[in-house]
Amino acid sequence: MKTNRNLVHGAGLGLRRSILSQIIDNPPSQVDFYEIAPENWMTIGGKSGKQLRAMTERCNFVAHGLSLSIGSSDDLDETFVRALKAFLAEHGIKFYSEHLSYCSHQGHLYDLMPIPFTTEAVTHVAQRIRRVQDILEQKIAVENISYYAAPGQEMSEIEFFNAVVSEADCDVLIDINNIYVNSVNHGYDAESFLKAMPSQRIAYAHIAGHYVQAADFLVDTHGAPVIDPVWALLEKAYQVHGVFPTLLERDFNLPPLPELLNEVATIASIQQQVGHGG
Repeated sequence: MKTNRNLVHGAGLGLRRSILSQIIDNPPSQVDFYEIAPENWMTIGGKSGKQLRAMTERCNFVAHGLSLSIGSSDDLDETFVRALKAFLAEHGIKFYSEHLSYCSHQGHLYDLMPIPFTTEAVTHVAQRIRRVQDILEQKIAVENISYYAAPGQEMSEIEFFNAVVSEADCDVLIDINNIYVNSVNHGYDAESFLKAMPSQRIAYAHIAGHYVQAADFLVDTHGAPVIDPVWALLEKAYQVHGVFPTLLERDFNLPPLPELLNEVATIASIQQQVGHGG
């Protein structure tokens, strides 16, 4: 089965429709690859659809899903997965990732809910990931999510995460900001969590900003600049696991494009510094 790793490189940017018109004629050289949420584009035609096609013909793209609901007890939406497979092929998208979470229970919940950290859930989720991979005929990457409660916890977050990806034999999308946010909210050591991630499975990473509700309560918003401790954690991740592709997420409160590109350039700078032994 085709793996995700080594299909993109460098520093990436999440593509939002609001910036598409600014880059369509001259994609910025700072961006090595882009990421889209396939649900936001699979049924889009007209001008926006043509603009996306123009971009995917010229640039490297990955897809990061929002609605697969891999941890749900609802039936897996195989119709969606097959439509996704066609979309990935149409646009030459390098690979697909999703959140290790669920967002449906007899209807859409409009939020990413944490899966209970139990052995039963490991088996359930791993089977569903394997089925998705069988349909897509490629491995997918799953992302460690931010969460604010852990009901029915039988094991730690990192034990659960590693058990799922091992049993599913899938790749990993490592979210650096989520590790930092969870470490503050749940009182664990971010570097220890980071070091326990499976190096050989890391396909790429996300980095983003968050909202400080209180000193001991952070909210993962993707609506602010990346802060220094999260940049430092990214550097540590490269030192521990080697330099891997990393993408800047910014979902709202979008600043002018040059500010986004400056953060993308920061990713590249850290990659270069660590890669050269700096």
